[in-house]
Amino acid sequence: MGTFIQRLEVAAEILLFLHFNSEKMKSKATLKQIAKELGVSVSTVSKALNGSPEISEPTKQRVQEYAKLKNYKPNVIGLNLKNRRTKTIGVIIPNILNSFFAKVFSGIEKVADEKGYKVITCISNESLEKEINALEMLSNGTIDGFILSIAEESQKLQQYSHFTSIINEGTPIVMFDRIADEVNCDKVVVDDFESAVNATEHLIKTGCKKIALLSAIDNLSVGKLRAKGFYKALEDHGMKADENLIILANTNEEFNAKIGGFFIKNKPDGVFALDEHASVTAMKLALQNGYKVPQELSLIGFADGVWSRRMTPSLSTVSQHGPEIGEVAAKLLIDKLESEAETYTYTTTVINTELRQRDSTRKLL
Repeated sequence: MGTFIQRLEVAAEILLFLHFNSEKMKSKATLKQIAKELGVSVSTVSKALNGSPEISEPTKQRVQEYAKLKNYKPNVIGLNLKNRRTKTIGVIIPNILNSFFAKVFSGIEKVADEKGYKVITCISNESLEKEINALEMLSNGTIDGFILSIAEESQKLQQYSHFTSIINEGTPIVMFDRIADEVNCDKVVVDDFESAVNATEHLIKTGCKKIALLSAIDNLSVGKLRAKGFYKALEDHGMKADENLIILANTNEEFNAKIGGFFIKNKPDGVFALDEHASVTAMKLALQNGYKVPQELSLIGFADGVWSRRMTPSLSTVSQHGPEIGEVAAKLLIDKLESEAETYTYTTTVINTELRQRDSTRKLL
């Protein structure tokens, strides 16, 4: 028994020895250690590793070769201590399942990659608390600035102080799509109001007289703007909205509950849906209830995900050009981060939408 215990003790000592030495072997050199070993200043090492013209070529080569030998890796958070730049952008989106946000993200990543920036993404899941936590977690020196679209709960409660606090601490924010006018920052949007006017006018010009308005995003700023555009188009053409043809809901679940017998009770000849869920649901229910699309019913949705193209018939949509929104937002933020200006002016960039006519709408008369 004693021999067995002795063996265990010896084995434990060996494991501790190996662990201690492996950790030493894995440890990476720091700028300070390299400077001490080579007998130069930390500043000289930093400049040599960054290829500064202030340092002679022999010294650069000596420092770089020694750093490589010692497995030196730059500390991303510690890079460029003077301006605390990490060359990392934080992106906060409300809903990962929404194809629009995925397209915006692709545009952000494209520009970030071209400019040498990394991207860290967080999902708020429409929650104010998660949005605040994401901002606090990433604004501790991990990122240089944020690109974000506001969570549904934040807009519902009109709680925007967490954005203002981050901006006041010196971290810039660029908002897209869902924005807050109360927050002073750069913004990238589509003209939701004018886009809705144009889409509704298209339905009117193709002969629609009983046009339904369907929305599952009535509590969002974009939803309210699109609804206003719908009413404005009817007014401009001397038409009055039929309240029996209006469904405004705040969630997909609420919308589903309201639209149950809609196409049986009512006989619309046109539908303008303000979001992808309302668009796809309306198309499916109309077909299930025997409507011929577009002969008896024309539909336009405010979305352009894969469902719109794959449905039969394919759905005409207002395309928001998500990748372009992402590219513009990323350029605005990076320009701010790399600017040496002491004062900033904030801009709101409007991206033009496009009505993509597919098989769910009749051709213009």
